[in-house]
Amino acid sequence: MEYLEMCTRKNMLSVATGAGAIYLLYKTIRAGLNSPPFSLEPVSIARLAIEPGNFGVKDSGELRRLLVSLNQKQDDYAKSMILHSITRCVYLLESEASACTYEDIRQVASALDDKDKGIKIQALNALKAFAGIRKFKIKIQEFVPKILELVTTIWDTELHIAGLRLLNGLPLPDHTHPLLRRIIPSLMEILQTGSTLTQVQVLKLLSNLAQKEDLLYDIMNCQVHPDFLNLFHASLPGNLLYEMLVFVEKLSEGRLTPQYQSVHWEYNELSLHEALFGEDSHLADRLLSLIIHPEEEVQIQACKVILSLQLCKEEEAKFSRQRIDCSYFDEDDNP
Repeated sequence: MEYLEMCTRKNMLSVATGAGAIYLLYKTIRAGLNSPPFSLEPVSIARLAIEPGNFGVKDSGELRRLLVSLNQKQDDYAKSMILHSITRCVYLLESEASACTYEDIRQVASALDDKDKGIKIQALNALKAFAGIRKFKIKIQEFVPKILELVTTIWDTELHIAGLRLLNGLPLPDHTHPLLRRIIPSLMEILQTGSTLTQVQVLKLLSNLAQKEDLLYDIMNCQVHPDFLNLFHASLPGNLLYEMLVFVEKLSEGRLTPQYQSVHWEYNELSLHEALFGEDSHLADRLLSLIIHPEEEVQIQACKVILSLQLCKEEEAKFSRQRIDCSYFDEDDNP
């Protein structure tokens, strides 16, 4: 019995490091002692933090203590737990997080090079938490190449979600575009074979990239699976369908720009462009089935894509007529 109580206390103390205040440690220990002898379910530190009387704790020093601990030699489990606790501290103790330095961010980011996959994931989550603080958002851009490398070279759902969520919370500077261009095929593969949560996150990233003029053609010409349009099936989750439709809308808008229309692009017959906008595409049929989708958000977005495609066809026809007219006058001007 004494051994079980000792395990319970140790378990509760480990969880409590995420809260950040001595008082919360006390509350957590009491919660642990009053619970059954052993439980795998952690005590909710966030709940304890908002209980009456828990406000007013200022600069507990917990986040600083965790960062110092991270700099010390730890085993994989301890390091992972410290990073997890840092993430929770950043969310719960904003004033302490805002007082951190760029060196603290670099220290957390150094865990991205750890051999243990779980530690990489916890480091991505911690950086995502810090990215919510305005002064760190630009500084974390430095690690975008490393984050992209992890997302596109390690096939793991948790890592994909953590890395993509972080990328979607960061502005992507122009100097990363060459790297982004190279990893677009990998992102497209994740979209077609990943879990629903991963697909949603990668679509958000691709929708952002589709608005970059110098990346649009690379996305359009990226090779996709023959069954790519299955991603528009009405039976899929509404949030996934919505993000797919937003992605198509961004691509369609990009095709309408004068800069894009001024070039005669050539596409691979298995490209995304041909699957969505080619003469043999069945996208229109899929869109018609989505305008009666149970979720209103999906209905509205499907209608927006249909209107965008119609507008794109009209603009393409108009632009083609203008090119023919210009060619006619050029021939008349020749001696």
